[in-house]
Amino acid sequence: YVAAGPLGILIGAALLYSLGIYAINAELKGTDDHDPSWVVIDEVVGQWIALLPVAFGAYRLSIDPLTLWPGILTAFVFFRLFDIWKPWVIGKVDARGDATGVMLDDVLAGVFAAIAVLALAALAHAGFAEMIPD
Repeated sequence: YVAAGPLGILIGAALLYSLGIYAINAELKGTDDHDPSWVVIDEVVGQWIALLPVAFGAYRLSIDPLTLWPGILTAFVFFRLFDIWKPWVIGKVDARGDATGVMLDDVLAGVFAAIAVLALAALAHAGFAEMIPD
């Protein structure tokens, strides 16, 4: 169901990261905008990273990834939250003002979102739902 599986997503994200660094370096020459809104390759890489736990789960269980829609939704929401809020190291990296900062802040937002997905999935699958009274 996930054509390339989580390894393919990881390789694709690494390739897009490299392409993004090159493209953003070219795009930023001669401009004052260090993170133009029309540049979205960084968002794609970050979102793919956020979705890695879901892709791994679907691949491991040989199921349609859409079956894990709560994880997909959680990955999206947490990625957007960390990407907008830019806590801690994400904000520091974003402040670099160069292509690496543009790409790496979204990579870190994706990593933070993936950790949130894993933590919430662990709670959900460890019987958290059974602890809530009817």
